Amino acid sequence: MSAPINSNSANPPTGALAVVADAVVTNDPARRPDVLFRVRREEGHQPSAWWMVGAFVVVSGIVLVLFSFVPGGA
Repeated sequence: MSAPINSNSANPPTGALAVVADAVVTNDPARRPDVLFRVRREEGHQPSAWWMVGAFVVVSGIVLVLFSFVPGGA
C-alpha cells in the first residue's frame, strides 16, 4: 500500500500537486500562473447570458458573410 498523501508535504508525490502548491502561494486566484484569462470579479458576480447569445449571433453572422465569398454557392 502507498502512504497517504499529505497536503503539507514539502515534496508532493506528483507534479500537478507541486504546480497547485506553487500557484496558491500568492493567495490571489487572478494571478495564478496556470490561468491565462482569469478576471477578478466581485463575489457572486456572473456575466449576463445575453453576452453569450450576442457572441453567438455575431460569430454566426461573420461565418455567413465569409461563406458568401465561397464560389459555387447557391
